[in-house]
Amino acid sequence: MAGKLDHEYSVVGGFNRAKIGHWIGGISVLVSSVVVTAVLFLVDLAKQLGFSKGLPELILWPIGAGTIYVLLYWFFESRFWRNKYVNFALKVPDIEGTWSCEGQKLREDGSVELEWSGSLTIVQSWDFIRIYLKTANSESDSVSAALLYDKAIGYKLMYSYRNRPSASQPHLAAHNGYAELLFNPELTTAEGDYFNGRGRYSYGTIKLTKVEHGA
Repeated sequence: MAGKLDHEYSVVGGFNRAKIGHWIGGISVLVSSVVVTAVLFLVDLAKQLGFSKGLPELILWPIGAGTIYVLLYWFFESRFWRNKYVNFALKVPDIEGTWSCEGQKLREDGSVELEWSGSLTIVQSWDFIRIYLKTANSESDSVSAALLYDKAIGYKLMYSYRNRPSASQPHLAAHNGYAELLFNPELTTAEGDYFNGRGRYSYGTIKLTKVEHGA
C-alpha cells in the first residue's frame, strides 16, 4: 500500500508494467476456472456421500476470478517481483533500502565548494516509489521519478525533488532539484549528479552506498 508521499514512477527500457495486470488477469481467470471445476467435482462427490446441499454456496463465493486477481496481484506487488531473477528478467531493479549519501557542491570551475553527507531512504513497490534524503541542514522528498535500463550502462534512477531546510538554517531557501544516479550491477552503490534551482542555484555530485535493504 502506498504512503501519503509515495508516487508512481515510470520505467524506461524495462518491461511494460501495464502488461503485468493483463497477465495476472488472464492467470486469474484460468486459475479460477480450474479451482471452481475442482471444487464442483468435490462438492458433487460430497453430495453423493450425503453432505448438505448448501455446501456449494458456502465454498464457491470467495473463489471468483476477481478475488484470485486481488490475491495474485498483492503477492506479485509485495513480494514476487523483488526476487532477483524476476526483477532481472523484467528489468525493474529493487533499489529499496537505506543508503549513506556523500555529496559535493561544485563551483563553476569544477572545484569542490562544500562537502556534505546524509542518509537517503528509498521506499519502493511495483507501482510506487519515494526517495527521501535527510542531511544535517535539510530534507527532501521526491515528486517524480523514472528508472532507466540501458544494456550498456545498467540501471539509472532519475528523479525530481523538493527540498526543505531545517528551522535552524534560516539562511537556506526551500528549492526544487533534480538528480541522476547510476547503480553498479550489484545495486550496492550508485554515483551521479544533482542540480538545484528555484531558490538555490547549485549543482554537484552524489555517491550512495547501500546500508540496509528494505522489505
